Amino acid sequence: MDEPESDKRVGMIDMIAHDPKKDEAVLVMNEREPWGSDERLIQLQERFNAYVSFLLDGEFAEWDPKLAQKRARIEVRCVHMPDSSALDLLGHIHDQLAHQEIDVQVIVGSGGSPNRHGD
Repeated sequence: MDEPESDKRVGMIDMIAHDPKKDEAVLVMNEREPWGSDERLIQLQERFNAYVSFLLDGEFAEWDPKLAQKRARIEVRCVHMPDSSALDLLGHIHDQLAHQEIDVQVIVGSGGSPNRHGD
């Protein structure tokens, strides 16, 4: 049996960009799978650990020294609205990362990109 896609992506950064409006480094985490299991929450926590490690342990500074000097934001782009357990975890992660001056935003929409039509 093949591993679920999320298991293969735990240590992977989906996208890194610069937001010129806010002058922030943006690390995007695409979450396409449905919520609702403890395993899914563990995977989310492991993905956040990888993103934060990348930001704080020097790997980001080696990859792009100029961008690494900017304030960072992690965007979690979800296809499905997080359930209450996922929202609780994301709130806790948001609060913890605020101490490191890392912002966390959750964007729900189709395809893991923002839903601009209000559906």
